[in-house]
Amino acid sequence: MRVQLRAVGDAKGDAKGDVSAASPEGDCQDGSCGLIKRPGDLYEVLAFHLDRVLGLNRSLPAVARRFSSRLLPYSYTNGALRPIIWWAPDLQHLEDANNDQNSCALGWLQYQEMLQHHRPMLVARDTPCSSIPHSEWSRLALFDFLLQVHDRLDRYCCGFQPDPSEPCVEEMLHEKCRNPAELVLVHILIRRSAPSRLVFIDNAGRPQHPEEKLNFRLLQGIDSFPAAAVATLRSGRLQSLLLRSLRLDREFWESQGGAEGLRPLLQTIDRRAQILLRHIQERNLTVFEDSPC
Repeated sequence: MRVQLRAVGDAKGDAKGDVSAASPEGDCQDGSCGLIKRPGDLYEVLAFHLDRVLGLNRSLPAVARRFSSRLLPYSYTNGALRPIIWWAPDLQHLEDANNDQNSCALGWLQYQEMLQHHRPMLVARDTPCSSIPHSEWSRLALFDFLLQVHDRLDRYCCGFQPDPSEPCVEEMLHEKCRNPAELVLVHILIRRSAPSRLVFIDNAGRPQHPEEKLNFRLLQGIDSFPAAAVATLRSGRLQSLLLRSLRLDREFWESQGGAEGLRPLLQTIDRRAQILLRHIQERNLTVFEDSPC
């Protein structure tokens, strides 16, 4: 549910309901809106902090909050902790109602060809996403591998053997892996104000995804990674940096049991980081310096 935020009285803030009035073209155009998501999406908050700790800066701000506004349905005010994500008013969406979670239509084979030749998307220059550089896909692949976000690059679960309960199996998407020409990327988004930078959304990922089923397809075609992010992964300080950052969101921190409660989750991400570093080393992949932006 999209809501409009406003400061009140003691500046603690409140959530103003968006049942019918607020719209991205109107009330939300000034950047005062957020998207309240399901309690099950709470790890979007962790993803935001990981994004910032690694210096990627591609995820929209996310915090964990409980809501009490009388303008919201009861299911949103029953005390459950939910993530709220900042609503970027200038996200660019395709006009196709069946594909409006993308700024551009991109198939898996087209994506791989683009990576192989280190060139922008094979589309007209005035098309959204035509200016996305190769380095953006490297940032995305690193981020998605650490969190095991499959929805963007591998919504069909082609990179691992999914359980029968997986949505990709229940929705019969996994069957399409036999025909790569049918595979498409989703949630490939940019902002009008920064068309050369990807925006990462729906980042909760899979904290419990087993290590023996890690999806390396997310890294396919990527031959270099951002130097600053790789240096952080190599530093041995990833867990401590995440703890220091997550402590700022008291609601999320306390809901997870503080440092002790978060430690198993952060250890999982750290193990994935070490696996990624081995992947980089064994394949003699390179790193690139980040641009000032």
